[in-house]
Amino acid sequence: MGKQATPAKRPRKRKRNRYDRIVFWGIIVAVVSITLLLWSPFHKAKKITGSKPPVAGKQREPVDQERKITAVVAIVIDDLGQDMKPAQDLLDLPDRITLGVMPHLPFSKKIAETAHQNGREVLVHIPMEAKVRAEKRFSPGILRSDMTPMEFISTVKEDLDSVPGAAGTNNHEGSSLTENREAMTFLMSELKARGLFFLDSMTNAKSAAYTVAKEFGLKSARRDVFLDNDGNNPAAIRTQLDELARKARQNGRAIGIGHPHPATITELKKWLATIDEQGIEVVPVSALVK
Repeated sequence: MGKQATPAKRPRKRKRNRYDRIVFWGIIVAVVSITLLLWSPFHKAKKITGSKPPVAGKQREPVDQERKITAVVAIVIDDLGQDMKPAQDLLDLPDRITLGVMPHLPFSKKIAETAHQNGREVLVHIPMEAKVRAEKRFSPGILRSDMTPMEFISTVKEDLDSVPGAAGTNNHEGSSLTENREAMTFLMSELKARGLFFLDSMTNAKSAAYTVAKEFGLKSARRDVFLDNDGNNPAAIRTQLDELARKARQNGRAIGIGHPHPATITELKKWLATIDEQGIEVVPVSALVK
């Protein structure tokens, strides 16, 4: 019989096989790990998650690069309240025209309510005494210099109550009364109490209304352009609309006042179709009072 293998050699063989298996699986794990790291989906994901966050304060450029606003205008069409149709025509316009509604007229309240439902701003267009007026031609709710203080304040309150939800006021006519600082003091005290602003229609270059409003701390502004002194002349109205745009571009902002003449509404509609290319935006007049 030959010699038997010594018992010590078998353990060495088992150790060698175990070592080989460890090495083998180690190589497999390494290959798999490298493959996963280099595999493109994981590689892209790493790039995305590792990218820098956007810098605070910077915003993505707007999609519409064609419309760049360089100026804003507010347009008030007043003398409303006698008829519903012109008010509805104005509400049908795409831009936010401000409606000046006179007190105590047949459709004053309905126009104000409809305007609010359509998201439009309303002013109480308060009638005031003019230097020249037709004999016995007084608008309802007119403020006059011959009123007692109690009559004056009472009339102001009634005028404001007749146009619900108004954001502010402006004067109808008033070339005489707006020169009267005492009368303007009574008016502004009531507007202050109600938190309303005042737009001076500037029917008189000597008007004290704006100055008194500022003294009371009211938000206020002055009219820049009358749109339709010649309300039956479309060419003249368009010239004034272009003047409003010119002043807005020059100063960054401008306020125009017009009236519900058919020619005014027609020309206004045409002009509004061009304001995008002019870089002009229409805003409520409350955005331009300070």
